[in-house]
Amino acid sequence: MAYLPLELRLADENDHDAIVGLIDAAAQWLRDTKDTDQWTQPWRSEEDRSNRIRRDLTAGKTWLLRDHGIAMATITADPQDYPIWPPDQQRELAVYVRRLVVSRAYAGRRLGRTLLDWAGLTARRGYGARWIRVDVWRTNKELHAYYESQGFTSCGVCSDPAYPSGALFQKPTDQLESVWPPLFHEA
Repeated sequence: MAYLPLELRLADENDHDAIVGLIDAAAQWLRDTKDTDQWTQPWRSEEDRSNRIRRDLTAGKTWLLRDHGIAMATITADPQDYPIWPPDQQRELAVYVRRLVVSRAYAGRRLGRTLLDWAGLTARRGYGARWIRVDVWRTNKELHAYYESQGFTSCGVCSDPAYPSGALFQKPTDQLESVWPPLFHEA
């Protein structure tokens, strides 16, 4: 196999600032170009966001994609979710994706879709996950349309009206595809 400069690896505490940088850059782009209030401020606060990121880093749930050392995308994949999904759906084996962020400098390369498929396929192989699930910012209708274009179906919204990322989408893992040739290698 040819060398792939794009490397996906499990992130650690040292990657916190790179992940926050990806999120902040995406937030700025959303403010400048999209009609959404997504990430206009860190939810609930900067400290809360930082603590959630650190918790997922410590738990080994966050991955970082790099191009020759440059952080280009991140994804958090978790076999357990916050209780925002209805209890009957939580009983089904699934992987829950959060904080999927691709740097605008790398937009248009199908990295978001490839990372989603990677997370779902890894979970299907690893523990038999039947679903890949995402919770999406409620007011970002363009993002809802993106997930639907990727084969996800809407599952409504979470019961907590204060939770901003409560639009729920899922896709069966048996509909996911490995990309060939691969866009990145897993370290």
